[in-house]
Amino acid sequence: MAEIGGMLAASALKMAAERIAEAAGDRVMLQWKFSDDLEDMEDTVESIQAVLEDAEGQSFQNASVRLWLKRLTRASNDISDMFDEFEVNKTKKSVLRKLKVLHPCLKFAPEVGMASKMKKVRDKLEKISNHHHKFSLMEHSSSNVQQGIDERATSSEVVKTKILGRDEEKWKVMDLLTTPKSEYIILPIYGIGGMGKTSLAQLVFNDTHFKEYRKAWVYVGKTFDWKKIKKSVERQLCNTQKQDIGSSAPKDVLIVLDDLWEDDDSKLTDLKDSLKMVGNGCKVHAIVTTRYAGIAEKIKEDKDYKIEPLSSCTCWTIIKQIVGFEDKADKKKLEEIGKSIAEKCDGVALAARAIGYLLKSRDLKGWDSVQKSGFWNASRSGSSPYYNVLASLKLSYNNLPAYLRQCLAYCAIFPKGHNMAKHDLIYQWAALGFINWSDDISFWQNGETCIKQLLDLSFFQHSESPSVSYLILNTSVIAVFSFD
Repeated sequence: MAEIGGMLAASALKMAAERIAEAAGDRVMLQWKFSDDLEDMEDTVESIQAVLEDAEGQSFQNASVRLWLKRLTRASNDISDMFDEFEVNKTKKSVLRKLKVLHPCLKFAPEVGMASKMKKVRDKLEKISNHHHKFSLMEHSSSNVQQGIDERATSSEVVKTKILGRDEEKWKVMDLLTTPKSEYIILPIYGIGGMGKTSLAQLVFNDTHFKEYRKAWVYVGKTFDWKKIKKSVERQLCNTQKQDIGSSAPKDVLIVLDDLWEDDDSKLTDLKDSLKMVGNGCKVHAIVTTRYAGIAEKIKEDKDYKIEPLSSCTCWTIIKQIVGFEDKADKKKLEEIGKSIAEKCDGVALAARAIGYLLKSRDLKGWDSVQKSGFWNASRSGSSPYYNVLASLKLSYNNLPAYLRQCLAYCAIFPKGHNMAKHDLIYQWAALGFINWSDDISFWQNGETCIKQLLDLSFFQHSESPSVSYLILNTSVIAVFSFD
């Protein structure tokens, strides 16, 4: 995640601007005659902030702009560090004053050092500001104002779009799990990221057929640690058993291991052998989701299931539900454009949802702009074979409000599959200045709003852990922050 520093440029610059504004009103700063320097820095920061939104948009397609943003982030952090040091030196002010009474012409290290650092940082910031002109960046009004959540985004209709078009496949998977007479079944579900493997597994996991089963759901991810997986499975099965106090008969087991990346033969063999022992004499039905057919072939006990892309018609239906198509004007023209965009989703549900939320607040001109966006072509220059899926995610990310982009980019610093505690994440966002608050709305409420919005976009997923307050960054979304 080497590029994440550039994605956080807006936040770093905002914090630097606040430190400059504070310093401009500081009496000691004025005594040290830094007012002109501070005024120049304020002007430079304002000029950069005006074009920052366009720079973040261009960074997906322009490596030079990405490098410019990284340099801006470093310079902004240098400014904040400089003023932190100033605060420390200011505590020595009373001692320095007494010494100057004895030696009026003496200039002490704190003042001399501060002057040197101020000049160095100011020159670096001005140099960065001058470089932005060659990118033809356009000025935008500030978009970092916290927005209220759209209540429709959390309605039941939106939830239904997450599993649209998978009912038939659900019954196929159910049949593969329940038809064999074997006491032990491992059924891999495989397909590209964002296709809906997890959603399909959730449909099966929550079906009433398995109501009486002891259940466990574990997110595996890239780091395979069977000891942790086994511990989580045993804990969840134990908790399920405790909830059924009135039942003394042993119950069959349903386990989902989501997003398996491990392909080592010996480790997968150990995994299969260990799963057999979990049931303690009862049936064990296990679903394993993975992106790779090779892993599915190794882990399967009998058969596997390849999840198929959604039809473009289904993708269009997902988009229509999210945008509230029936309430739109110019339906005929929008439908023509919308169906064309739906085809670009390549049958991936995540892409369709991301594009749906992007189109939701746009008019006919906005829909046409999305259809003709350069992102569709730019993504084809990358290494991913799923160009349009990546383009849809980048388009969606680029059009998020600035504060929400910062919140999401920050989460990409965590390892894949990392459980992010919701309350910790909100506090971290607030401390970094990503979310605002006022007398009417607390930072906690705004943090909750951000999380709900990112969940609706499927950029976040709820972690299937004992506590519902844990979140996972969708692994497909991490590709947005990769520029290889």
